[in-house]
Amino acid sequence: MISAQPVFHIASLSADSDAQLKLELQAKIDNKTKPLGALGQLEALALQAGLIQQTLTPSLSRPVMLVFAGDHGIVEEGVSPYPQAVTQQMVKNFLAGGAGINVFAKQNGMSIRIVDAGVNHEFAAHPNLIRAKVGLGTNNFLHHPAMTEQQCAQAIFKGKALVQIEAEAGSNVIGFGEMGIGNTTSASAIVAVLCGLPVAECVGRGTGLDDAGLRHKAEVISAAIDRHQTNAQDADTVLATFGGYEIAMMVGAMLEAAERRMILLIDGFIATAALLVASRLQPAVLDYCVFAHCSDESGHAKVLAHLGAKPLLNLGLRLGEGTGAALAYPLLQAAVNFLNQMASFDSAAISRQGEA
Repeated sequence: MISAQPVFHIASLSADSDAQLKLELQAKIDNKTKPLGALGQLEALALQAGLIQQTLTPSLSRPVMLVFAGDHGIVEEGVSPYPQAVTQQMVKNFLAGGAGINVFAKQNGMSIRIVDAGVNHEFAAHPNLIRAKVGLGTNNFLHHPAMTEQQCAQAIFKGKALVQIEAEAGSNVIGFGEMGIGNTTSASAIVAVLCGLPVAECVGRGTGLDDAGLRHKAEVISAAIDRHQTNAQDADTVLATFGGYEIAMMVGAMLEAAERRMILLIDGFIATAALLVASRLQPAVLDYCVFAHCSDESGHAKVLAHLGAKPLLNLGLRLGEGTGAALAYPLLQAAVNFLNQMASFDSAAISRQGEA
């Protein structure tokens, strides 16, 4: 267990104190001019938003997408068809406004922040760049833990601090995205250990591995797991052993966002692996999460199932960056809007089911 971590206090939405509000929210949803349950998952989203914000009239304000970037020493083992330099190149693309996440965030009115959690490059100042670097990339976890316990705790603290800033500026919705060549390898190792799954079920093609590359990636992860023999009950040590600075920073950011009763938009495989760690530290964090989509990375469906999550979308995405979370944001808007704006049977003078 890593010491000197920040302490989080996250309220469970299933607490007895929420029971009355839940009944009132469900009654409001059921009284809208539609058959019971006819808006499917949007109804569950509306209920969740109301419980998170403790109100019958939830609202969304200043949505922000945090894209955490970091490099990974494990790329030395040939687990990605792209060189490590692509991480810094993509960060520059984000800052120039040219990436997929820039397009989708702009389309949906989301602010975007690019967080340098641990890229092997020093960037020039930019209004959308947050300098939170813990190190110039992690160690090669085939041979050594990816980071020290102190570095892992530092990353968690920094993630917490970043969300504090956004919350104090008025944001109540945070999207979680990432960039880091090699980070699907880290995520696969984390998921395999914490979920007790065979590595082969957790490993995907990442940025486009062929069959031989996929087998090699699985062999590297299996060898690393055998070397370190981490305890699956000690999630923060698993994070320090196999994770990345961007993954650890997301853990702290997610926990702080839940403590502040924000809505968390969870993107793809890497973001969900970070949430898996966060949920082992504070299980109630899951109550605040909206699972945007199921990606085309094979391990993502496995970890979503492990968490009992129901993703909103299944579009075959595997880009990362927070793109799936940005695409799902309009569905969250729709859920809040129907709850607040749709007529009720009473206000529209429409008969309910079974009424004459």
